[in-house]
Amino acid sequence: MATPVFVDRVNLQLSGGRGGDGCASVHREKFRPLGGPDGGNGGRGGDVILVVDANLTTLADLYQVRQKKAGNGKPGQGDNKFGQHGPDVEVAVPDGTVVTEQDGELVTDLVGHGTRFVAAAGGKGGLGNAALASPRRRAPGFALLGEPGEERTLTLELKLVADVGLVGFPSAGKSSLIAAISRARPKIADYPFTTLSPNLGVVTAGDNSYTVADVPGLIPGASEGRGLGHEFLRHIERCAVLVHVLDCATQEPDRDPVSDLDTLEAELASYGGLTDRPRMVALNKVDVPEARELAEMVMPDLQDRGLPVFTISAATHEGLRELTFAMAEVVTAARAAMPPPESTRIVLRPPPVGGRGDDSFDVRRRGDAYVVQGAITDRWVRQTNFGNDEAVGFLADRLAVLGVERRLIEAGAQPGDDVIIGPAGDEVMFDFDPTLDGGASALGPRGFDVRLGD
Repeated sequence: MATPVFVDRVNLQLSGGRGGDGCASVHREKFRPLGGPDGGNGGRGGDVILVVDANLTTLADLYQVRQKKAGNGKPGQGDNKFGQHGPDVEVAVPDGTVVTEQDGELVTDLVGHGTRFVAAAGGKGGLGNAALASPRRRAPGFALLGEPGEERTLTLELKLVADVGLVGFPSAGKSSLIAAISRARPKIADYPFTTLSPNLGVVTAGDNSYTVADVPGLIPGASEGRGLGHEFLRHIERCAVLVHVLDCATQEPDRDPVSDLDTLEAELASYGGLTDRPRMVALNKVDVPEARELAEMVMPDLQDRGLPVFTISAATHEGLRELTFAMAEVVTAARAAMPPPESTRIVLRPPPVGGRGDDSFDVRRRGDAYVVQGAITDRWVRQTNFGNDEAVGFLADRLAVLGVERRLIEAGAQPGDDVIIGPAGDEVMFDFDPTLDGGASALGPRGFDVRLGD
């Protein structure tokens, strides 16, 4: 399947890299066979980062490749060697890309060359046993597992960043106009809907330069999905000024510049969010004698509406200089009226001592079992190697300190009741037994926890 030339909406499945596992190791050297734990931490997983590239004008590069995955972190090693971080993956996107969740919730709006956004964060590396040593647990025989990276499905939608938007009926001459005032070279033909995607051009008027975008022809009902206009109306949302390109040489009996303008304004109003944009009118194709007469006839009516009106011919370039300088004046005024960018204030919020972050969790009844749910408890379960008894005992200690046992008793849990804990798909179940003490006193031989019984 061929990739379309212009793509302005794609869905991407993004996956951050998995963090490397920590290492459980004991330092050994001559005359010192048990020199203490020296297992290093695992490296963090790589991030998937969206980066604005001003040279891109379409999302076509992402049309075929819908999945992006960052590299995994390397595991830690003995002798306190930390694992290498997983490589990040940078995804280039055009200026003006809006990122949303699948339900339409806005995630970020990427404007400005070089703007970066971490779309899928990599997982943290697991702690090695050197980092887990404490006065109570001086030689841990286990390490923590690396955490999986963040997985998200995001919608990327392009809204062209242009100063001027050209709107009009099909075959009104928008493509011819943008070709005449800039170096853009859109397809031009004498049949409706020649333009199948927006075109972007840079116009220079004196010392001012600005960008102009033409939108595929609007027709009545475009805001409700008819024609091509509904798909591309979003591309004029960022425009500082809208220019109505009206065809004064149309052969259709029910059309004239005034009724065309009313129809276009009705569609823009139905789409919404564009009422504050200044308007200009370009009466096109006045190189045709009958069209010039019609333009002179309707000009007073349009001017009575407070609209700046220009008679132009994209074919002969008549009136284009006046139009481009007038657009530059409006764009300059709009830029001057924009509030200055606020200085970025970075607020650092370090996690509580112990690195737990959000300590909130919930305990609820599900059938005959009790379910413990929370970001911190899910994270601890993911970090635990359940093939190591001492690691399981360490998890029990952490949950006891967090207050999970107390909350289970308050919820009515009795000894022997089933307790389910962990993220969806990776839950673990155990029998509730609040009578056993935690801590180092529960440890027997290296790597064994007496709380696990036989």
